[in-house]
Amino acid sequence: MTADADAIDFGTDGWRATLDTFTAPRVRMVGQAVATYLHEEAGGDADEATGTDADGGPGTVAVGYDARESSRGFAEELSRVLAANGFDVLVPGRDLPTPVVAWTVRERDLAGGLMVTASHNPPEYNGVKFIPDGGAPALPEVTDALAERLAEPDPLAEAEWGTIEETDLVAPYTEHVLDAVDADLSDFSVVYDAMHGSGRGVTDALLERAGADVERLRCDRDPEFGGESPEPAAERLETLADRVADGGADLGVANDGDADRITVVTPDRGALDPNLFFAATYEALLGDEDLWSTDQTTSGDVVRTVSTSSIVDRVAEDHDQAVHETAVGFKWVAEAMGDHNTVVGGEESGGFGLTAHVRNKDGVAFALLAAAIANAEGYDERVDGLLERHGGIVQDRVSVDCPEDRKEPVLADLEDALPDELAGVAVDDVSTVDGFKVFLADGTWLLLRPSGTEPKLRVYAEAGSQERVDELLAAGRDLVEPLV
Repeated sequence: MTADADAIDFGTDGWRATLDTFTAPRVRMVGQAVATYLHEEAGGDADEATGTDADGGPGTVAVGYDARESSRGFAEELSRVLAANGFDVLVPGRDLPTPVVAWTVRERDLAGGLMVTASHNPPEYNGVKFIPDGGAPALPEVTDALAERLAEPDPLAEAEWGTIEETDLVAPYTEHVLDAVDADLSDFSVVYDAMHGSGRGVTDALLERAGADVERLRCDRDPEFGGESPEPAAERLETLADRVADGGADLGVANDGDADRITVVTPDRGALDPNLFFAATYEALLGDEDLWSTDQTTSGDVVRTVSTSSIVDRVAEDHDQAVHETAVGFKWVAEAMGDHNTVVGGEESGGFGLTAHVRNKDGVAFALLAAAIANAEGYDERVDGLLERHGGIVQDRVSVDCPEDRKEPVLADLEDALPDELAGVAVDDVSTVDGFKVFLADGTWLLLRPSGTEPKLRVYAEAGSQERVDELLAAGRDLVEPLV
C-alpha cells in the first residue's frame, strides 16, 4: 500500500474528501480495489450472484456520476481501471441520481456499481461509493475489504479487457417507477427544486410524465450549486416554500445533490419535518395497496434509525406491524429491510427506501410516490390526523465538539455516567444500538451518539413540546461535555 492510500477513508457512505485529497491517482486505486474485490470475493460464486457474463467474464459494473465539474472525469478514470481488469462497464451520457445506479445494479443483476458523488457536501468536495450486487449500500465488511485492497491499477493483458459502453440508464428506471406508482397527476401541481443537482431533468420529468403541472426551480446544471451545499434543509428551501404557499401549488419537492434524499414542502407547513413525512407516507402505504404496485401489500413492517421519531412506531402499532430500529446510516436500514417483512425504511435526515423497489435511498421514486399520496389527500391533512391521534411530537438535536480520538473513550465513560434520572424524570430503559438512547418515564427520549462524519457528538431529544426538548438537550449536553 502506498502513501496515497493512507488518505482514502471509507466512512459511513463511501469515501468523500476535498479535491486536494480526492485526486485521480487515488480514485484509480479505489477502482482497482473494487476490481480486485469483485474478482476475489465474488468471482467464484454463482453467475446469478455476481453478474458474471455469459462468456465467462467477470461481469458488468455501472459507473455513474453527479453534476460536479470533476465527476465525469473521475467516472472515466474508474471505468478505464475496471475495463482493464476485464469488466464491462456501463456509463451514462449525463450526470444522474445515485438511486438510478442502485436500481440498475439490482435490475440488471450487475456485479456492482460505483457512483462518483459527494451528495449534499459543498462543491469543493467529491466522493465515490460502491454499490454491491443487489443495489443496497455496502456494509462495513465490504468497505473494509475494499480498504485492504487499495492499490495502483494492475491491468490484464489488453486482449482480456472489457468494454466501456455509454448508455441511457435513466429511461429504464423512469419506466419502472411510472409502472410501479399508481399516479394520475393530471389535476395536480408541483414546484420542484433540483438545487442544481442530478435530479434535474429526472424527478421533474417523472412528475410531468405522470401528468403533473411542474414549476421548476434551480433546474439548471451548476457544478458550484449556487455557491452552497446542495442539501434540502428548510433554511435552503425558502424560495420553494414561498412558491408553494403563494402560487397555490399542491406540493413542493426538493432533492439533494445526487437525489437520493427528498424534502417535501406543503402549503401550510412549508418544509415538512422528515419524521412526519415518513410516518404519513408509511401510513398511506399501509392503507392503499395500489399506491406501489410492485409486490406491495397493505401490511408490512417499517425500519427506522435510532434518531428517527417514535411517531413512526405509533403508526405501525395502529396497523399491527413491527418496527425494526437500527443504528444511524442507511446501510443498516437497508440490511434490516432485507431481513424482515418490510414495506419501507427511512431516517430522519430525509433518506427513504421502498423494499419492493430497491433497498437504498431514492429521492426520485419518493417524489412521485409523495405526489400520488398528496393527490389523494394532502400531507397537511394527513399530518393533522397523525398529530390528532398521537399527540404533538417535537424532535431536535445539538452537537458537542469532540476530537475523533476522544469519541470511543467518551462512549466508554458514558456507560458509567448515565444517571437514574434525567431532566427531572426517571430513566426507564437504555438502548445501545447506536450510542446511548435513554428512554424516560414520561415517554420522552434522549440519544447520545458520535457523528460518523464530523468530530462531534450528537445529542438528540424527542418530547411533546419544544420546551421539554430543550430541557432534555441541555441535560444531554451537560452529561457529555465534561467527558470530552
